[in-house]
Amino acid sequence: MYKAVQAVRAVRARLHALVCGARKDAGMVTSEYAMGIIAAVAFAAVLYKVVTSGQVSAELQAVVKRALDARM
Repeated sequence: MYKAVQAVRAVRARLHALVCGARKDAGMVTSEYAMGIIAAVAFAAVLYKVVTSGQVSAELQAVVKRALDARM
C-alpha cells in the first residue's frame, strides 16, 4: 500500500512539473476565476437540491439513526 502511495505521489509530481513548466503564467485570469465560481455555485445548488430531496433526506436520517442506535 505504501509503495502505491509513493508511486501516485511521484506521478503527480511529474505531471505537475510538466504542466507548470509548459505554462508561462502561474495564475488564473479574472474570467477563469469567474467561470470557476459559477461552476462551484452551480454544483453547490445541484448538491443542495439532491441532499434536501425527500428520498435522500430519508436515507440520510436512516443512516444517522442507525449510527446513533449502534451498540457499543
